[in-house]
Amino acid sequence: MSVVVAYKYTTNPQDARVAADGTVDWSRAKPAMSDYDPVAAQVGKELAVQLGTESIGISVGPAVIGGSMARKNAMSKGFSRGIILADEQANDLNPTQYAQLLSQLVARIDDATIVITGDASIDNGASMTSAILGGYLGWPTFQQVEKIEPQGDGYVLTQQVTGGTRTVEVTGPVVVAVTSDAARVPAPSMKEILAAGKMPVEVISMADVESAPAGVRITGHAKPAERERKRVIFAGPDAVNELVQALRTDGVLDGKEA
Repeated sequence: MSVVVAYKYTTNPQDARVAADGTVDWSRAKPAMSDYDPVAAQVGKELAVQLGTESIGISVGPAVIGGSMARKNAMSKGFSRGIILADEQANDLNPTQYAQLLSQLVARIDDATIVITGDASIDNGASMTSAILGGYLGWPTFQQVEKIEPQGDGYVLTQQVTGGTRTVEVTGPVVVAVTSDAARVPAPSMKEILAAGKMPVEVISMADVESAPAGVRITGHAKPAERERKRVIFAGPDAVNELVQALRTDGVLDGKEA
C-alpha cells in the first residue's frame, strides 16, 4: 500500500531574463523542485507514516534530475526511495507525454494505491498532469484536495469547491492533486539532508520505457507586431471632454455614452 508522490524538477521561469529583442536567457535559471511539490511530498510523507508504509518519489525529466545533487534534494523532502526517468529526450515534454511516462513509473510499483501531485508545475502551470495521469492509470482523480485521511481500503478526501469544501470517500487507487496549503513544509534538517544521499534511487532512461505519444514540435517564435498608436496627450481643464470627443470621432464611443 505504498504512497507515491510525483514531483517535477525544472527551471523556474521567474529566474529567466527577457532581453529587449524578446529572447529569453535561461543561463541563470537553475533547476529545482517545482514550488508546489514539496507540499505534495510532505503530505505523502505524513500519509505514509499513518499507513506504516513507504513514500516513493517519482519524476521524469532531463539528465540533470538523475544527478547526485538533484536526487539528494528530492529525497530530503521525506521520500523513502525514488524512481527517476532521467534522459535528455525527456526534456520539454508536453503534459500528455509527461503524464504517460509517469504512469509507467507508477506501474513499476506493485502496491501503489495513491499518487499525490502538487497543485501545478512552475514551468507551465496548467494543472493538467494529475488528470492525464489518472486517465492513463484508469484511476479516479481529485484536484484541489486539502486533506487526505486513510480509511479501510481507501481514503477520505477533503476537497475545496466553490463556496467551501466537500468530503469524498474513495475506495481503491486514486490520483490526488493537493492544494498549496495542504501541509506545512519544514526545512529539512542536516541529518535528513545527509541521510537523503543514502536513500535508494532507481534511475532509468527512455530506453527502459515505451515512447511517449507524439508531441508538438515548435517550428519558430515571433514577437507580436507592434500596434500603431496615436500617442495623443490631452491636458488642461477640458482634457476629459477632448478625450471623449476624440474617442467618439474614432468610433470607440457612440453618441449615447457619456
